[in-house]
Amino acid sequence: MINLDSIVALSTPQGIGAIGVIRLSGSHAIEIVGKHLTKGVERLNANTVHFSSFKIDDIVLDEVVATIFKSPKSYTGEDIVELSFHGSSYILNQALNALIASGAILAAPGEFTQRAFLNGKLDLSQAEAVADLIASESQAEHRLAMHQMRGGFSKEIAILREELIHFASLIELELDFSEEDVEFANREQLVALIEKILGFISRLVDSFRYGNAMKNGVPVAIIGKPNAGKSTLLNLLLNEDRAIVSDIAGTTRDVIEDIAVINGIRYRFIDTAGIRETEDTIEAMGVKKSLERMKSASIVIYLYDTRESREDHKKVLADLITQIDSLQAVVIAVGNKSDLATTPPAGSLIEGIKEIFVSAKTGNGMEQLNEALKEAMHIGNLGTGDIVITNARHVQALMATQAALNNSLEGIETGISGDLVAADIRQALHHLGSITGEISTDDLLKNIFGKFCIGK
Repeated sequence: MINLDSIVALSTPQGIGAIGVIRLSGSHAIEIVGKHLTKGVERLNANTVHFSSFKIDDIVLDEVVATIFKSPKSYTGEDIVELSFHGSSYILNQALNALIASGAILAAPGEFTQRAFLNGKLDLSQAEAVADLIASESQAEHRLAMHQMRGGFSKEIAILREELIHFASLIELELDFSEEDVEFANREQLVALIEKILGFISRLVDSFRYGNAMKNGVPVAIIGKPNAGKSTLLNLLLNEDRAIVSDIAGTTRDVIEDIAVINGIRYRFIDTAGIRETEDTIEAMGVKKSLERMKSASIVIYLYDTRESREDHKKVLADLITQIDSLQAVVIAVGNKSDLATTPPAGSLIEGIKEIFVSAKTGNGMEQLNEALKEAMHIGNLGTGDIVITNARHVQALMATQAALNNSLEGIETGISGDLVAADIRQALHHLGSITGEISTDDLLKNIFGKFCIGK
């Protein structure tokens, strides 16, 4: 196995306007950079910034700013030198080649963060949050990634594992005294602990629906009859002419999808073909696809023309709700063309379904709709300390933990031997440990860090 600490990882240049940055990490980083700086970098203090010249074979290539971080007080836990050059591609390539010739190697994707993990600066869930933070495109995504990167999720998992390890060790101790029929682990207390942990894990698993939606964009399907104004509403939400608007029924024959950030939350709006019976084969395919996409949405906007019969729309919406209920999507009824309605609609369209009146043409009522979209995901109710799962790997590990703990609970209730109960608890500990990286494999690490960009 290669000792990473003996190899200096070299990031490819990261351009920031007129500045190009190259960073090195490893036990020989300072030594390698010192071969090219006119200032004696080996004698410089940690966490300091210095102006110097970068030379190749005694010829000055550029004037640079060198930032020094020394182990263990750095991002990777190793010595790090960050060099800021003028942003010329020629200068950066020359400097890169010179540093490689002096003993550095190019970093693999995510290698800096992987070194931080291997050196105990981050656990695995925090390292994954770094990638989420880099990829965040909205306030909600940023907020969740920052909370996880600061270890909020990891601390909770650590507490759960510590409590389970305590009981597991007591059960293991019982096995050493099996002939004396002693009980060190109080079964009632163990059952209470397992039930508490199961309740906590259940809430985390349930939060994945919100976390995954916020991370990838909350899917919102706009459903309604032809000419309800779905394409006009989509264009208004996106603030661009994305969909064709026409008075001809059935203009939208396929699903149109695009992303917009509203109130700090990223949404994936899906404009669908108008729902109606049709003899047109192409349009019928579009209607079928509309219903399929509706079933994958977290929010469904049922858009209708306020001038039309409310009784007819009640029937259509009630039929849609029967399909949506099992999928836990939130339904918002939106009455469009309110500027053209002669009298205000009376009564609720469907009891318990939020109803908003807008004019997709003039923009009236859009503030209320935007607020309803936010409320639909309960995002505004999330506190700064709330844990929301955004990673599919984490939720799979939590569900595997659930299964193991349920087995141990069932075993305790049926009176099976302590060694079998201990085996189930060890399995739960294994799955919890895989989240933070206390239990990991080379393939897992390669899969996670291989998704990072170079230099992170």
